[in-house]
Amino acid sequence: MTVVSRKKFATNQSKYFDIAMNERIFVQSGDSMFHFGYNPISEQPVLEPDDDLRRAITIDELKEKIHKRIHKLFENESTCNSGSL
Repeated sequence: MTVVSRKKFATNQSKYFDIAMNERIFVQSGDSMFHFGYNPISEQPVLEPDDDLRRAITIDELKEKIHKRIHKLFENESTCNSGSL
């Protein structure tokens, strides 16, 4: 176990990353102490599909919906304006 000041850790990060592969590093900052550990990730984390993802639409679907709404807005606008002339 190695205890190091925040300043010393900041100036020698690569050294403490190497040490952390074999032992625990504690970084002290004022009255607080933080654990810095090495925990390699063997696999890329995969997010499981959730309800939000299942409701997602493609960019093409989004474009189509937006175009329909824009056309509808212009149709309503032209109908309102033609009656007032």
